[in-house]
Amino acid sequence: MAVLSIVLPAYNEKENIRNTVKVLSELLSENKIQYELIFISDGSGDGTFGEIQKAAQEDSNIIGAEFSRNFGKEAAIFAGLEMAGGDAVIVMDCDLQHPPEVIPKMWKLWQEGAEVVEGIKSHRGKERIGYKLSAGLFYKVMSKLIKLDMNSSSDFKLLDRKVVDVLLSLPERNTFFRALSFWAGFHTVPVYYEVRERQFGRSKWSFFSLMKYAVTNVTSFSTLPLQMVTVMGVISILFSVILFIQTLAKFLSGTAVEGFTTVILLILIIGGFLMLSLGIIGHYLARIYEEVKGRPKYIISKVTDNVRGEVIGAWKRGRARE
Repeated sequence: MAVLSIVLPAYNEKENIRNTVKVLSELLSENKIQYELIFISDGSGDGTFGEIQKAAQEDSNIIGAEFSRNFGKEAAIFAGLEMAGGDAVIVMDCDLQHPPEVIPKMWKLWQEGAEVVEGIKSHRGKERIGYKLSAGLFYKVMSKLIKLDMNSSSDFKLLDRKVVDVLLSLPERNTFFRALSFWAGFHTVPVYYEVRERQFGRSKWSFFSLMKYAVTNVTSFSTLPLQMVTVMGVISILFSVILFIQTLAKFLSGTAVEGFTTVILLILIIGGFLMLSLGIIGHYLARIYEEVKGRPKYIISKVTDNVRGEVIGAWKRGRARE
């Protein structure tokens, strides 16, 4: 019988673990879906892993791991994919803002031949104005840079086992799961859903964390920012040519060459472009530096008692690929 693995990254989600286990277990049992729930505590400091451990002791379908520190959501997703043993794998938020009732639809579409079932947001639900504006800016920037509609896309998706194996075989350490699953191709079918309200806790995303997430993922997935350096260079040259023509025309007409303000503005513009260009190039060099060092995406410090051998085996497989 086919098994569904559900990967649930968790960062300071102690209040949500029990409720998430209850809701998902009841839903999957009612729909006669054989399952495993994989919780990855991303260096949480509120006792999240303790709750995962308790849940795993009560239900053998629940397994989990704790990172030695906060490595980020991307690392937590890939750690969960490494641990997943199912024929299909769903990645979703631990706070259940990705509605569980969509899971049976995803499972059915997979049984009918879909290799990737993409969760598409039809409505973002109720959000604070500040968060909605920052998230909107984040998705617009990301959509333009990687040429993927990020406003509706999410990490909520089902992947066939062969798609998971492809993603795990990729050698890079700076990963962007949402875009990589799109890049990998395969037969994709959309499922639409509305974002639910969190029952417990608050969102960990702020304007600055979203912008940092955007910069990191864009530079790990797209070379477009590097191409922008060339564009800025062309713009600087055009400004210089215009100023040169203006100066030459005044000189030939016998008019005194003026324009101190224009020269200063041009220097500031070119200087700004140069500093921005150096920043972009420096960021890519940092990404290369991180890749060359060959450090693992994450470090597991603890695992639930019921899967110690399996988790260590998955970690070793990941290390062997790296």
